[in-house]
Amino acid sequence: MSLNQDLDPLTLRKVFAQHPSGIAALCAVIDGEKTGIIASSFTVGVSLEPALVMFAVQKTSNTWPKLRQAGRIGVSVLSERNDGVCVQIASKHGDRFAGVATRDTEEGALFIEESTLWLETSIYNEVEAGDHWVVFLEVHGHDVAKHSPQIFHDSRFHSLPVPELV
Repeated sequence: MSLNQDLDPLTLRKVFAQHPSGIAALCAVIDGEKTGIIASSFTVGVSLEPALVMFAVQKTSNTWPKLRQAGRIGVSVLSERNDGVCVQIASKHGDRFAGVATRDTEEGALFIEESTLWLETSIYNEVEAGDHWVVFLEVHGHDVAKHSPQIFHDSRFHSLPVPELV
């Protein structure tokens, strides 16, 4: 093995694409408007007491300053049934939620229907990390569905089959 020392952001983007990751939509209703971002950097099990998950968001994001105002943020881990939802919510133009089935809570968390995992969260802490913010979220509630999760690998979307229970 010969390690490459090229740490150019474009090169790193291609290298990091080799790590398969789930796709999470982090959404809320703020002043009556649906707001959301997509994170492939979402991680569960950061802590069990308190229950914490985390994700990273670019400092240049125009949506994060709005979303971080929410009292509660809904995390929906997308499934194969959410085809096209990731690209739509990540879009910088148009109605990001047009035609997307959602449900919300009284506290303002917004969830994407047909996902494989839903978490109702609030911001626990934010840490500066280079050109990103690492955001820790405290989990207040959860639900799951037996759908195959959507994953992002090699800059493409794939599904991961869920084994049948015997």
